[in-house]
Amino acid sequence: MKNASRITTIAVLAILLSACGMFAPKTVWIDVRSLDEYAEDHISNTENIPHTEIAAQISDLNLDKDTPIKLFCRSGVRAGLAQTALQDLGYTNVENVGGIADARIVLNQ
Repeated sequence: MKNASRITTIAVLAILLSACGMFAPKTVWIDVRSLDEYAEDHISNTENIPHTEIAAQISDLNLDKDTPIKLFCRSGVRAGLAQTALQDLGYTNVENVGGIADARIVLNQ
């Protein structure tokens, strides 16, 4: 019985730490605009995978399928296309943030 209570205590501790964000996976921000657009203006510490290449290149990031992924482009249209492509590949935590201006607002909060 002693081991059962220890496992329960460990499980509860893991849940509490997870709720506090201590074990939360890091959010990956992906700019799905073209390479030229990214070179002209981009947000630091974001990945750049053009929406037309997202399905072929997402595996290069070695992400778990439940990793939080936030996508943006110029207006949100290409991010929506990329979101659908990633969801079709089994990624479950993908969000279309909209355009680069929207992404900047979210990241500054």
